[in-house]
Amino acid sequence: MMNIKKQVASAAHYLQQQRSFDPELGLILGSGLGQVAEEIEDQLVIPYQDIPHMPVSTVSGHAGQLVMGYWCGHPVVCFQGRFHYYEGYGMKEVTFPVRLLAALGAKYLIVTNAAGGINPDLNPGDLMLITDHINFMGTNPLIGPNDPDLGPRFSSMTTAYDRDLATLAQEVAAKEGIKLKQGIYIGVTGPSFETPAELKAFAFWGADAVGMSTVPEVIVARHADLRVLAISVITNTARGEAHEVAQHGQVLDVAGKVGPDLARLLARICTQL
Repeated sequence: MMNIKKQVASAAHYLQQQRSFDPELGLILGSGLGQVAEEIEDQLVIPYQDIPHMPVSTVSGHAGQLVMGYWCGHPVVCFQGRFHYYEGYGMKEVTFPVRLLAALGAKYLIVTNAAGGINPDLNPGDLMLITDHINFMGTNPLIGPNDPDLGPRFSSMTTAYDRDLATLAQEVAAKEGIKLKQGIYIGVTGPSFETPAELKAFAFWGADAVGMSTVPEVIVARHADLRVLAISVITNTARGEAHEVAQHGQVLDVAGKVGPDLARLLARICTQL
């Protein structure tokens, strides 16, 4: 069976055949947040199914296509839709886009997601800068044999979310008049939403928001030495017995409304990278 390094190399070769391109930045867009990709100029859009070894998005709100182009003067690769562990994919497949970005030479990764607000200060429509995470997915994408060409056997997660990028995001948000809160994200497998008891436990642990993605991508990004910035769109409350019964349609609706502010924030950050 072809190993992940060969699969990634095959996918990268295919993309370079479509366009000679050296991206500086990669974007992974969460549920309902694909509109950010509309601002990319000189676009080349490639459906995931056309890229060798690339999984295919199966969740509503994920377009399932890769966009290559220029954003705020920077060459970027944007994944308009991600892959989730709950879709039945393995962790190597979930994190394939991150490996592909690293193979293409990207140095930065910006990740967005939709999340439930555990902290009472987080409400639907808020943007939350992720400062750290808790991996409650019961697995890790680095389990198994390690290829030193891809990263070290034991990679540090002490500064998983780049502090300089976080400071830049806060400064840009203040200048743009965009309210950017911050907090700790806990990643769960899904696809069922959390029980009240689980949410109470997560709050006790210090989690501010909960979601079903991002953590594996960030782990692999740090393994590949990519600098990471991550922002959650809070789409529903998730607070123990008083938690809101989340519906995926509502998640997409809130994410769609917040999308323009998020796109503006990310664009201003991108100009200063």
